[in-house]
Amino acid sequence: MTENPTDDRQSLSNPKLNPESFALWTWHGYSIKYVKYDAAVDGTGIPLVLIHGFGASIGHWKKNIPAWVDAGYQVFALDLLGFGGSAKPTIAYSLELWQELLRDFHQELIQKPAIFVGNSIGALLALMMTTDDPDLAIGAVLLNAAGGLNHRPDELNPPLRLLMATFAKLVSSELTGKFVFNQVRKKRNIRNSLRQVYRNHQAIDDELVDMLYQPSCDEGAQKVFASILTAPAGPQTSDLLAKLTRPLLVLWGDADPWTPINGAKVYTEASKTKDIQVIPIPNTGHCPHDDRPEIVNALVIHWLQRFNK
Repeated sequence: MTENPTDDRQSLSNPKLNPESFALWTWHGYSIKYVKYDAAVDGTGIPLVLIHGFGASIGHWKKNIPAWVDAGYQVFALDLLGFGGSAKPTIAYSLELWQELLRDFHQELIQKPAIFVGNSIGALLALMMTTDDPDLAIGAVLLNAAGGLNHRPDELNPPLRLLMATFAKLVSSELTGKFVFNQVRKKRNIRNSLRQVYRNHQAIDDELVDMLYQPSCDEGAQKVFASILTAPAGPQTSDLLAKLTRPLLVLWGDADPWTPINGAKVYTEASKTKDIQVIPIPNTGHCPHDDRPEIVNALVIHWLQRFNK
């Protein structure tokens, strides 16, 4: 079920991407915001499904969608349940929940094999879709892929493990949760976090800060945040790659403090026996598609040409 939305706060600044393009789809009784653009020129029309990272939304792709549409691709992007303009119910969130959402989104609205493109946890979801549902996927583009929804305890040293566990308890608490969340979501703190993970600080503008801030004002946002912080990490990347039968393009900003480029080693090792291309992007942070869009757009279009036969 789809309908036109009334909330245009995620409108994209490019004139080709206007608020009227957004729609709502109902999934399990929840409203999911999405956008669809057909190829601007004659081309393959291969669908690209864009999956944002933690705290982000459709608007994070505003510098990429025009280039990929102009190159002849059909583009879908959606706000995952709990983020952006989608519903924020108080439920148990997990990668598997969003994977089910993506499967149903594909079955109802796309209905042909697609390229899944994701950043951070969105990249991990793109990998999950490509390995677990190969009939739905032509391949995937992964941008600074997360290794899990949360760090596994054995990935953290004891002091950091204790710190993260304490923070998760504070955010989840009925007494302290709202206070802690309100500190995290302050615009100045969002901007400071962005300055840590973007190397191109000119990309950190008011529109980007607002894209991250506005959904945090929605009812239920704090509960979503707490649920995700305490959710299971999800499948191991190495286990997913062992099942991989589709090609991957792995792009990695080499100056990312959140998912350091060492995380690309598992993909480089797998590329010895799998169709995987790993490309580091110099002087780039956690969100290369927004940090250095001109580089990412060109690399993705070049890689996609292999499917235009």
